Amino acid sequence: MVNSGLDDVVAAVTRLSHVDGERGELIIAGFPVGDLAEHATFEETTWLLWHGDLPAARQLEAFRAALAAARALPPATVSLLRDCVDARLEPMDALRIAAGTISMTSDDACAIVARFPTIVAAFWRLRRGAEPVVPRGNLGHAANFLYMLSGEAPDPERVRALETYLNTVIDHGLNASTFTARVITSTGSDLVSSVVGALGALKGPLHGGAPGPALDMVFEIGDASHAETMLRRKIEAGEKLMGFGHRVYKVRDPRAEVLALAAERMYTRGGDMSLYTLARSVEATAIRLLAEYKPGRRLQTNVEFYTALLLHGLGLEVPLFTPTFAISRVSGWIAHALEQRSANRIIRPQSQYAGPRDRKWVPLSERD
Repeated sequence: MVNSGLDDVVAAVTRLSHVDGERGELIIAGFPVGDLAEHATFEETTWLLWHGDLPAARQLEAFRAALAAARALPPATVSLLRDCVDARLEPMDALRIAAGTISMTSDDACAIVARFPTIVAAFWRLRRGAEPVVPRGNLGHAANFLYMLSGEAPDPERVRALETYLNTVIDHGLNASTFTARVITSTGSDLVSSVVGALGALKGPLHGGAPGPALDMVFEIGDASHAETMLRRKIEAGEKLMGFGHRVYKVRDPRAEVLALAAERMYTRGGDMSLYTLARSVEATAIRLLAEYKPGRRLQTNVEFYTALLLHGLGLEVPLFTPTFAISRVSGWIAHALEQRSANRIIRPQSQYAGPRDRKWVPLSERD
């Protein structure tokens, strides 16, 4: 039997995360995603995935210091990012290219995680005609990313919102990019190669590249009174409603719940509350119409919908959405790579041949 999408094929035993699509449950190293995302810093969640337990205070302090010390980019990487700007590349392409340069000085997990935000922020500023901002050692991982984008220290509410997002999407079972990282690691390759390969998988719009269109749909609707008419038209035209439906989850994506609450808190305390209210109205209308037009499909809100709303509220533009996802997920990729190394066997599935047989060689001079 051929399973072209590998649905229900178990390829690894992991302690890192558990996804239950029927119950709408995501467990990260033993913690329900909502509990972890709300309380942890990103450094704590990364340590948890890499070591199996939450860090003690001294361990967390040392880990934060190690990340801060590894943030700066070599001149060659900055020069390459300038070339990426000149070539008019997109941020995910620039991140993929520049991430490979990390191995010039290190294949250390801390260096990889520390430099991802610096690469993204430096490229973004160069693309906009500004010089990169030097990272600050006295800011946490999330705060430093926002600082390097704007040049201004962010307020705690915005930092908490970004931290919640980073914690929420740090790992999610054996998804395409994580599987890619484990396959590369299983060959005995290095960490940088594994994360660069994973970036290539994440770049695909069917995996990491759809939050922007979900927000575009909300802006297109513009007013809650237009939602039903416009959404009906989209569904009847055969268009996919971005931000709804998931290959695994048959109920509401638990990450959407976490990010909806984080967005509500952020918008209530200092954002465009009318946009948040519109998004909630569009969500409710979309779910009702999807149930009407596609009964039994159980198409519910997924993580993309509130990712777009939250990151937009933080001032990030759409081209930064997937690179920001990568800034989080790289910690999960590394955790899987380390786990794969601990009990490694090269990942080598079989294929079923469907081509011709018994062909006879024809010399070039006799071919028509």
